[in-house]
Amino acid sequence: MSTSSSAEPSLTPVKFSRLTKRGVLVGLSGPQLVMASLAATALILGLYLGTVIAAFPIILVFVALGFLGVGGRKLVEWGPIAAIWLWRSSGGQLLYRRRVVKPRPAGTLALPGDAARLRQWIDPETGAVMVHDPHAATLTAIVGVSHPAFVLLDPAEQERRVVSWGRVLATACRSGRLASLQVMERTLPDSGKGLTDWWEKHGNRTDAWASTTYGELVDRAGPAGERHASTISLCLDLKSAGRAIRAAGGGNRGAGAVLRQEMSTMLAALRSADLSPSDWLTPGDLAIILRSAYDPAVAGALERHGDVGRDLATAGPVAVTESWGSLRSDSAHHCVLWISEWPRSLVFPGFLAPLLLSSGIRRTFTLLYTPMRTDRAARDIRRKKTEYISDAAQRQKIGQIEDAQQTAEYQDVLQQEADLTAGHGVLRCTGLVAVSASHPDELERAVAAIEQAAIQASCETRRLWGQQAQGFAAAALPLCRGL
Repeated sequence: MSTSSSAEPSLTPVKFSRLTKRGVLVGLSGPQLVMASLAATALILGLYLGTVIAAFPIILVFVALGFLGVGGRKLVEWGPIAAIWLWRSSGGQLLYRRRVVKPRPAGTLALPGDAARLRQWIDPETGAVMVHDPHAATLTAIVGVSHPAFVLLDPAEQERRVVSWGRVLATACRSGRLASLQVMERTLPDSGKGLTDWWEKHGNRTDAWASTTYGELVDRAGPAGERHASTISLCLDLKSAGRAIRAAGGGNRGAGAVLRQEMSTMLAALRSADLSPSDWLTPGDLAIILRSAYDPAVAGALERHGDVGRDLATAGPVAVTESWGSLRSDSAHHCVLWISEWPRSLVFPGFLAPLLLSSGIRRTFTLLYTPMRTDRAARDIRRKKTEYISDAAQRQKIGQIEDAQQTAEYQDVLQQEADLTAGHGVLRCTGLVAVSASHPDELERAVAAIEQAAIQASCETRRLWGQQAQGFAAAALPLCRGL
């Protein structure tokens, strides 16, 4: 009698590459080298002129700017951010007020800041809205995605879905024509629309008192709890796809045809990963998302009344005020956090559950993937390897001890090279969290809760000081906006 046993598939832990902190020379970045050079120049001039004591304060200033850190950055690295902030502040660009009596140009999205240049184009074949950025030369389409709760699945099913999602990302890398891929998951107050739809479909509408009373209760039902909505945005690089666009007829029509090909490929990949994509978003669907991001107080009412607020020309905010560490829009205060460090040790898929399932907080979580072509990724890896080896030899010459952080970063580069050789793609991933609240004190409490949830997920977050408006456009809007 023989028996056979098969091992149950189990979850495979994953590991993320570290944020590269390698400098240009011996661990120093370009701005630090400039400050060190200025300090050395001041010292030499002081020795030559015999005024070392007088030059000593200047030397200390350069050293402090180059080597003292605040908020995870060196003082010299805060210089460009502060300069841009002062320039925008002096030009009145921190305030946005919509000109109600002046109509917007046809085809624009009525958004503040550099997003004002975005244009909409309706695909005649699918009816989907495609967002054109003429400056960045990109065209973006958005699709809604529904999926079961990942944490409730058994380990074997979770592992299968993780592998399938890896194939979806690999599809984006192999294309060579996609500039970026954005995955956005947002929490919304349950507007009761599901209950209303059920009553419309299954309700017994008669003149009876019970039916009339029940219908009035359904109409007056307010938000109860919260729900999650996910979207995936595809951003086509018009420069990389230039030849295919010209072959398809050129212009917006040709670009739309090429983007439709990428959309079809992505839909097939999503379905093979057991995800349920809906139809590509129409102008009305996108208008609801944009309006809800800037004006959360009306999100429930807009969803309950499907014909209201579905015009992209009026979907933008009425007023926006940016401060150094937060953003104020129509009915909410917002704060954007950047995930600066992903887990450094092995973690299992689903490690973001404390962050994504935090209840009672209105937030939007965004993953912005930037795929790299295989040849470009190979060149980048070879360049990094050469720089790491050169830096190690230079440190050995001057007697500097090898740092464990630098060794770990070099091992990450070797692992990326092995994965690329095995046929996988290379993506640069940026994680952003936009937190919203109706009051500044409530916002700070929500931000503190999100920071603690990120710690439970083995991640490190940082507030985007001086970059809140740009960060909010990247984190809360499904338009594949970068930082």
